[in-house]
Amino acid sequence: MHERRPGLDPAVAEVRRAVRTSLDGRDGAVVVALSGGADSLALAAATAFEAPRLGIRAEAVVIDHGLQPGSAAIAERAADVARGLGLAARVVAVEVHPGGGPEAAARDARYLGLARAAAETGADAVLLGHTLDDQAETVLLGLARGSGAASLAGMAPERRDATGPVWLRPLLAVRRETTAAACLAENPDPWRDPHNLDSAFARVRVRETVLPMLERELGPGIAEALARTAEQLREDSDAFQDMIDETIEDIVEHAEAGISVSIAALAANPPALRNRIVRYVVDSEFGVALTRTQTLEVARLATDWHGQGPIDLPGCLARRVGGRIEIVARPAS
Repeated sequence: MHERRPGLDPAVAEVRRAVRTSLDGRDGAVVVALSGGADSLALAAATAFEAPRLGIRAEAVVIDHGLQPGSAAIAERAADVARGLGLAARVVAVEVHPGGGPEAAARDARYLGLARAAAETGADAVLLGHTLDDQAETVLLGLARGSGAASLAGMAPERRDATGPVWLRPLLAVRRETTAAACLAENPDPWRDPHNLDSAFARVRVRETVLPMLERELGPGIAEALARTAEQLREDSDAFQDMIDETIEDIVEHAEAGISVSIAALAANPPALRNRIVRYVVDSEFGVALTRTQTLEVARLATDWHGQGPIDLPGCLARRVGGRIEIVARPAS
C-alpha cells in the first residue's frame, strides 16, 4: 500500500493559483518585491514555486528604507528567507526624501529602487504583494479624502508605465488572512513591521479600526464590496481614458509656454469627460493634479464665460484667448 501524501494547504493553493494566473503568458524575468511581511512572503514563496514551472527567472528584492534602527539587518533577514525558498535575493538601500508625507516619500523611494533593480537584473515586471484588504483600505481612504473616480478605482492588477517595468499585483483578489495562513503552512516566519501597528498612519487606523467597525455594523463582506467597487470604477476610468485619447488630438494644440484647448469642443462634451480632459491636459503638460474646485473653474472658462480673468493654478495659469483656453506657465515675477 502506498503512503498517502498530504493534500496541499488551501491557502497555499490559492496564492499559487493567483501567481500562476498573473505570470501565465509572460516570458521575461520578474522581480518580487519582498518586505518580509506575510503578504510579500507568501507572494515570494508562490513565485519560487510557479516561476520555474513557467520557465521564468525570478529574483526577490528587499528595499531597505533606512527608517528604523536595524533596518539593514531586517532587510538581510528577509533576503535570507527568500534564498531559503529557492529565489535569488538582494537588498537595495534607498534614500527617502522628505516631502509629501512619510508614507508617500517611502513609497516613491521604494518604487524607484524596485524599478532600478528590475533594470539591473533584466526583469520586465515587478510583482507586488498588495491584497484585497489593501485594495479596500485604498478605496476607503480615497472616499475620506473626497477623491475622484480615478483614485477610488484603487490599484490595478497590472500597470504599465511609459518607461520602466510592468507592475503586477497577483494577490488583489486574495485576503490578507489567506497570505498569513499560507505562511503558517509553509513555515516562513513573517516579519511584523511596527509601522503597521502605528495609529499615526491613516491606513493603519482604517485597517485596525474603521474596516472592523464597518464589518460589525454593516455585516461581513465589506472589504470584498469595496474591492468590487474599485474594479468597476477602474473599468469606467479606462473607458474614459480611451475617450480622452480619441478626443485630445483634435481639440488640443501647443501654445507658447504651454498648451491650448478648443472652447467649443470642450463645452460640447458632457461634464464628466470635459473635467477629465482638463485634469489630463494640465497633468500631462505641467505634472500638476488639479483639485475639483480648480478643475471646475477652468471648465467654466468654456461653459460659463462672463469675462473672468486668468485662473491661478499650481505652476501655471489658465486663461481664455479667443476661441481657446490656454494653460501656460506662470510668468516669472
